[in-house]
Amino acid sequence: MPWKVLALAGISALTLSAQDVREWARRLESRGVTVSAGIWDAGTGKVLERYQDDLALVPASTTKALTTYALLKTLKPDFTIDTEVWGALRDGVVLGDLTFKGDGDPLLTSERIWMLAQVLKSQGVQRVTGTIRLDQGAFDGQRAPPGWENTTADTLPAVLPLSVNFNRGEDGRPVADPERQSRETIQKILQEAGIAIEGGPNGKDAPRKLATWTSPPLRTMVMDINKWSNNFMIEMLVRKFGAGSWPRGTQRVQAFYRTAFNLGPDQVRITDGSGLSKDNRLSARTLAVILRGAYHDFEVGPEFVSSLKIIGGEPWRQKMKDANLTRRVRVKTGHLDRVTSLCGYLQTLDGQVRVFAILLNGPCRDEDVWEQVSRWAN
Repeated sequence: MPWKVLALAGISALTLSAQDVREWARRLESRGVTVSAGIWDAGTGKVLERYQDDLALVPASTTKALTTYALLKTLKPDFTIDTEVWGALRDGVVLGDLTFKGDGDPLLTSERIWMLAQVLKSQGVQRVTGTIRLDQGAFDGQRAPPGWENTTADTLPAVLPLSVNFNRGEDGRPVADPERQSRETIQKILQEAGIAIEGGPNGKDAPRKLATWTSPPLRTMVMDINKWSNNFMIEMLVRKFGAGSWPRGTQRVQAFYRTAFNLGPDQVRITDGSGLSKDNRLSARTLAVILRGAYHDFEVGPEFVSSLKIIGGEPWRQKMKDANLTRRVRVKTGHLDRVTSLCGYLQTLDGQVRVFAILLNGPCRDEDVWEQVSRWAN
């Protein structure tokens, strides 16, 4: 059976026994929490328990499960992004400016710029008579996608095609002038590598491409995004996916799910890639369909599943009290004000693999989702 059909098969089967999940959901509802939840057998797609699984709610960062799988499937795990360096080089001297042309690499850090400096030195670059210039033309001028008002999005740095160190300062906070930081960081590293930057006027000679720095493959970037819930990285990639445009990027994600999973815009409602927007809407069933499709996707499924956080198997504190869940649950978490969400895979005590998703909107907390996941797993 084709993978995209297999993902849907059996999702609408009758509930086997939903009394416990209903009791849990109704307790939450009594506190003012809206619930969409369900668990399905990964092999057959049979629904085991569900509660309002078709109800679309704010998904927070579980949105990243949807966007990263679409990127992996469309671009493929080996996809990379190039940053180019241009200048008019003659006899070891760049006559005029040295231009760094960004194209959306979200992992252009100081360490990688130092390695790029070594590449430039190997090409014979000894000094630059002009300055460091950044070419940000790969992305349009939109500063933020719709829906980032009144969220924690103000903590997200500017998403520019040439961004150094995630556009954050040494204190980890977004910098007010990311282009200035990027230029100064690049110049400092080049000078430390022995390439002089003189700061004179631009030259008249036509520049040519002197070097290319290639990002890590998409599989590596998706691993960082999903395990650490990196908002900046996924928004860089969604803009790249849309040829520099947030709307085109999210629309391309929606078009993928419409074609591959028969999930229309009413089921995949997103305005960003990270889940910061409270305009996003997904249901537990939509997430389950996608997760099950990914699980059975031989081409990119292993990369996607391994990108999820392994409970009890990686260097972060377990938030749940059930040590019995160690290495039996792989998840993407989501948190916003009055939003707690969780989706992924779990293995039961008898070795069966399940797909599950829980979306809570209202005065909720982590313990609310883990209470139910622990019951499902045990």
